[in-house]
Amino acid sequence: MGIEMSKTGILTVKGGTGAIVEYFGPGVDSISCTGMATICNMGAEIGATTSIFPYNYRMQDYLRATGRSEIAGAADQHKGTLLTADSNAKYDQIIELDLSTLEPHVNGPFTPDLAHPISKLGDAAKKNGWPNEIKVGLIGSCTNSSYEDMGRCANIAKQAIEHGLKAKSAFNVTPGSEQIRATIERDGIAKTLREFGGVVLANACGPCIGQWDRQDIKKGDKNTIVTSYNRNFTGRNDANPATHAFVTSPELVTALSIAGRLDFNPVTDKLKGKDGKEFLLKDPFGDELPSRGFDPGMETYDAPPSDGSGVKVDVSPKSDRLQLLEPFDKWNGQDLTDMTILIKVKGKCTTDHISAAGPWLKYRGHLDNISNNMFIGAVNAENGEMNKIKNQLTGEWGKVPDVARHYKKNGVKWVAVGDENYGEGSSREHAALEPRHLGGRAIIVKSFARIHETNLKKQGLLPLTFANASDYDKIQPTDKISLLGLKDLAPGKPVKAEIKHKDGKVDTISLNHTMNEQQISWFKAGSALNRMKEIASGK
Repeated sequence: MGIEMSKTGILTVKGGTGAIVEYFGPGVDSISCTGMATICNMGAEIGATTSIFPYNYRMQDYLRATGRSEIAGAADQHKGTLLTADSNAKYDQIIELDLSTLEPHVNGPFTPDLAHPISKLGDAAKKNGWPNEIKVGLIGSCTNSSYEDMGRCANIAKQAIEHGLKAKSAFNVTPGSEQIRATIERDGIAKTLREFGGVVLANACGPCIGQWDRQDIKKGDKNTIVTSYNRNFTGRNDANPATHAFVTSPELVTALSIAGRLDFNPVTDKLKGKDGKEFLLKDPFGDELPSRGFDPGMETYDAPPSDGSGVKVDVSPKSDRLQLLEPFDKWNGQDLTDMTILIKVKGKCTTDHISAAGPWLKYRGHLDNISNNMFIGAVNAENGEMNKIKNQLTGEWGKVPDVARHYKKNGVKWVAVGDENYGEGSSREHAALEPRHLGGRAIIVKSFARIHETNLKKQGLLPLTFANASDYDKIQPTDKISLLGLKDLAPGKPVKAEIKHKDGKVDTISLNHTMNEQQISWFKAGSALNRMKEIASGK
């Protein structure tokens, strides 16, 4: 993960926006298949459209180990053509990383692109007043919990145990799948991590997305945690904005947890064993793939009936956690005129800012209730505050969800305006569902994070970008925005927009979009689900 942490530090969280990141060179074959998967997963943190590696024997081995030999065989046939870059491939930008000299990195707090080589982390913490004591180390998640990851962590844990030490920090382990959980249990890896002081959690998202009933601190307590998760936005893991979350590799989290300090460099600093003798941690090693094969674990999938026409889902109308999803309204075929600005967001606006995690996640099955967190973390450009906007109908200040609900009740269509790399972070469907549910029609920004842009399209919202980024500055909270010529909406064709100012002046600007024909049909139908229903009924 040093590769990814270094790259994120170089490119920042928006440096890959609109780009495909391809990895090549002699260092590629030194990385395991799951290691490459981690690096590609983290490509989302720089806004990349996608990330790719050329096909190699490490991928072949993994495919065969996971029962996909036929796919490996087919891939082998195309290794030198489709699955490898052309010999004369040209790139817009090349970043060279020397893996033989690359130092382990720890990134954070509060953003995944604040990169620190491990040798400089302690000084940075001291300079910036970050808590040096590590309260909790967390390894695993969907991003960093391969068999190899867990094996390397167990290797470090064994070294500590042999010297009479355990984790000084609290230590939590999140297997990324049922297969990984079952395999590390069978092979004794989980047992070693428990002996080290670890708690093996359920193979679910858990603290990674805020489902963490943390008891060791109170909200507002300034503290440090170190994780191998892929995101560390403010308040994400434990709903505490004072928690300084750092991200790094599982191995480095494990090593740091032994010392319990940010200023510990496991590459050079020695630990003192129970016998008083000092020792240096050896480079961690873990088998890339289990020698006995993967254990699939428990079969937890309950397949639906082949004919679901007679299935009825009953949800109590009194439930505050479950609610049947009602279809969104279909586009009426007319231009969207004189729409109100709900909020003009200033600066970073991740999916966590749009739809906060933590305690809100219990409402994931109830769209109306979870919509009460919409934009509560976004900074209003008008006043520099969070969750405080002016209601243009009443002139009163209120919370963003409350104002949106007032607009919806009064038939007022609205848009939200955002900055660069809008929607960075998790593929959180609710960050698109909530604006649509509360009356939003379009999101207009300087640039989108790719996954969130696609999610907006699926919910029938128009995700639009300023053709000229400076047009963002023209929009004022009291403006009305009209999107014109929507009957002729087509791939690659800009959308004309009129901004009507309070003083009567009108600015006409151009907005771009990336919708293809299918995605335009989603907008016209009201959502992708609506369109699927139309297709199923023969329309």
